[in-house]
Amino acid sequence: MTTLDLNSDLGESFGNWTMGNDTAVLDLVSSANIACGFHAGDPNVMLKTVSAAYSRGVRIGAHIGYRDLAGFGRRFIDYSHEDLVAETIYQIGAIQAIATAAGATVEYVKPHGALYNTIAVNPEPAAAVIEGITRVDPTLKLMALAGSPIVEQARCMGLQVQQEAFADRAYTAAGQLVSRSQPGAVHHDPQIAAAQALAFAQGQPIKAITGEEVLIKADSLCVHGDNPAALELIKNIISTLNTHGIKVSNGC
Repeated sequence: MTTLDLNSDLGESFGNWTMGNDTAVLDLVSSANIACGFHAGDPNVMLKTVSAAYSRGVRIGAHIGYRDLAGFGRRFIDYSHEDLVAETIYQIGAIQAIATAAGATVEYVKPHGALYNTIAVNPEPAAAVIEGITRVDPTLKLMALAGSPIVEQARCMGLQVQQEAFADRAYTAAGQLVSRSQPGAVHHDPQIAAAQALAFAQGQPIKAITGEEVLIKADSLCVHGDNPAALELIKNIISTLNTHGIKVSNGC
């Protein structure tokens, strides 16, 4: 049976404020991108989420972002190279300490929100994030937008890269994510998300928001944990993939 990694952004609650249904999602996905406290999350949430992922055999990734709790990391911040390197190191170090305490291991780094979108196409901040990762642990993989310039940039700097596609996001004709400010940027319909996930998994093109066919080759699929329909989307995606002989697995 063919396998495919299915990941979700988790651990994004903060204090008494809860986002998403992490426990239920962790029962289904194969990889968890866990917030490191800058765009979302806090130490207690991190520890609980890492422990829950580890107990289920779910692969753990550091979900780093801009230091922007109020904006949920979805606002661009113009960092200096040195600051972005340091904040990358800081966030990875935080979740590595949490993982050690839980008996787990951090295996990859996936930037979040505005940071993710910025470094996908801008080589200068991308170089800072790549440097931060390699200075902490060059064996960590980078999860990045499939087909974007950072993929080759990171590989040239010695990182392994896992290319990612989004089952619950719309794409432009150029293979980029449609801005969340535009109508239709996020899929909430389980059938639409499942059909898009199946196309990714089978190496088939998807429909861009403007109607063109776009072929995106990915190693991992993401459903956002903050999507109100996340649990329903994930269940439908897994069912659809299973029907076509594709099993969700992180390969471990």
